[in-house]
Amino acid sequence: MAEPLTTALPAEFSVSPDTRFDIGPVRYPKLFAHNTIPITMSDGAILTADVLRPGDADGPTAEPLPAIINFTPYNKMLNRHGMRWHATARRLAGRVRASDRTRMTARDVVRTPAGGVLEPFAINRTAVARGYVGLMVDVRGTGTSTGAWDFFSPREQLDYVEVLRWVREQPWCNGDIAVMGLSYGAISALHTAAQRPEGLRAVFAIEAGENPPRELGLTGGALTPGMLVWILGVNGAKWIPAWPGLVRAGLAGQFLRDRLTHRSGWIEHALRIALDTDHPDGYLNAMWAAKLPRLERIEAPTWIHGGWHDVYNRSNFSMYERIPLPGGMKQVLVDDSYHLTPGSGFGDAGNPQALDELQTAFFDRWVKGIDNGIDRYGPITVRRQGDGSWLSHTQYPPADARVQRLYLSGERSGAAEHANTDAALSPTPCATETRLPLPGGRVSAASNNTAVMTMGISVLFGSEHGNDDRRNEATAVTFTGAPLEADLILTGPMNLHLRAVADGTDAFWSITVCDVHPDGTSVPITRGALLSSLRHNDSDASYYVDGELLFAMHPLTAESAQPLTPGEPFDIDIEINPTEALLRVGHRLRIAVSRTSFPRHLIAPWRKRHIASQAVLIDPEHPSYLGFQTRRPD
Repeated sequence: MAEPLTTALPAEFSVSPDTRFDIGPVRYPKLFAHNTIPITMSDGAILTADVLRPGDADGPTAEPLPAIINFTPYNKMLNRHGMRWHATARRLAGRVRASDRTRMTARDVVRTPAGGVLEPFAINRTAVARGYVGLMVDVRGTGTSTGAWDFFSPREQLDYVEVLRWVREQPWCNGDIAVMGLSYGAISALHTAAQRPEGLRAVFAIEAGENPPRELGLTGGALTPGMLVWILGVNGAKWIPAWPGLVRAGLAGQFLRDRLTHRSGWIEHALRIALDTDHPDGYLNAMWAAKLPRLERIEAPTWIHGGWHDVYNRSNFSMYERIPLPGGMKQVLVDDSYHLTPGSGFGDAGNPQALDELQTAFFDRWVKGIDNGIDRYGPITVRRQGDGSWLSHTQYPPADARVQRLYLSGERSGAAEHANTDAALSPTPCATETRLPLPGGRVSAASNNTAVMTMGISVLFGSEHGNDDRRNEATAVTFTGAPLEADLILTGPMNLHLRAVADGTDAFWSITVCDVHPDGTSVPITRGALLSSLRHNDSDASYYVDGELLFAMHPLTAESAQPLTPGEPFDIDIEINPTEALLRVGHRLRIAVSRTSFPRHLIAPWRKRHIASQAVLIDPEHPSYLGFQTRRPD
């Protein structure tokens, strides 16, 4: 992969991260909902849409307007009823006192609705009131739509285009369309844009991923137990349709027949992946590849919105780089947030504009052609961990970033008495050979991995449930550096190169990078994971700087698997997700290495039988080290 992760741009993006873009006054005082509108697909399946149109006391405006479409598997009827309380939720959340936002706390989780995320999650009423039509569509086999659900399948991707074609034919649409969404809806929006449908003008994708199987379903080759919970939830919600709308449209009979005869099969399939030995879909393969958005085909201006602790944190900058548009037409903003907390604090002084307003401004620029300046924002905007500062970059990592190594040492750091094994990080390789076994046993549920998997909800239970990983480090080998003599900025992805040994034919590694405060608090910054049998590195697709591997690309395919030879040392490179973090004077950098990270990862029962004890080898001839990039503060 070429240096850097994103391409450098001229320094012409002078708009600060907290700029307020003019979205104009409310043009239409009333909004009119038309729910469970049937849209027939080319194969006979019927998707249903909720349509929200602006107007006044005389009814919806007759003026054709641009349309904003959101595809969802989460049953739009439930979202529709929930949105009745969005104004109240936003108002009450805004009354919660803000934290200093150097780190997301329980207060910030509660304050999330005040930042405007609820509208982009469903239908952006802020935009509709200013001259758009909003639609939310149940994807096939979910909510009130017929057919069988097969997430991001080629047939579902075709549905997206057919829905856009239908919308453009309606008298209330002027032919211009934007797509948006959060999580599944965001990925659907990227899929839609990649097909270049006629009339598509802009995309706003919140918490999307370029490769959901790699990033969430099979992270580092290990299963994610939350995927089965997700599949069960989507399949459960499809049995709660909007019956009045179905009856009104004469679709109740077809809906029931489809639900009884068209099974998605994903519950059984997910169980088979977990339980069957070497199931082909337990690896990345052609089936998973067919579900990925073809980002290089996107021509519509696109906003990518992510979080450092999102389940899809791995790919925010990669998605930005792959979209073949100039900066400004494409934007990426990464907050210090989790999957369910994007936009917390937005709208507050010093922070970006509220998320619903940012989305409206982006659509105003690229759908309506209003020169509001948002194309000079960013184009790479990040909230730095450690101090909460908002920064604009023209490339990522920034041009002044420099490669650095810290070596793993068997010497005690004296800073991790709570850990199973207290070891050190050193600027020079260790001269003494040491074997550091990784302990077994259950990890604590009070961890940042749990916070990531609960999408930020567990942060509500206290700092140890996301902002202090010391409980989790009780079953880890920790490598802690000396107190910093000057402030240091970490930027970009990292690579942990380990010399290791195992007594089985496989081993699992869970890595957490932490900022250790002078009081001992171990604040997680970023993370990585990998099965040893899937350690093969595709060097052509990996990210190197000055010859240093900083982000390994593991194929994670059955063909690339390399079982270990028990007792024989091996080398493994573990990619660690990108970050931007400030470590203050007196703080320390820590790498925590564990052999499990439940509930973030689940080792399949059949694979557990191949895993025995494992250890990090501190070998002067084969040093283990962390490779990363740093900057000095401005």
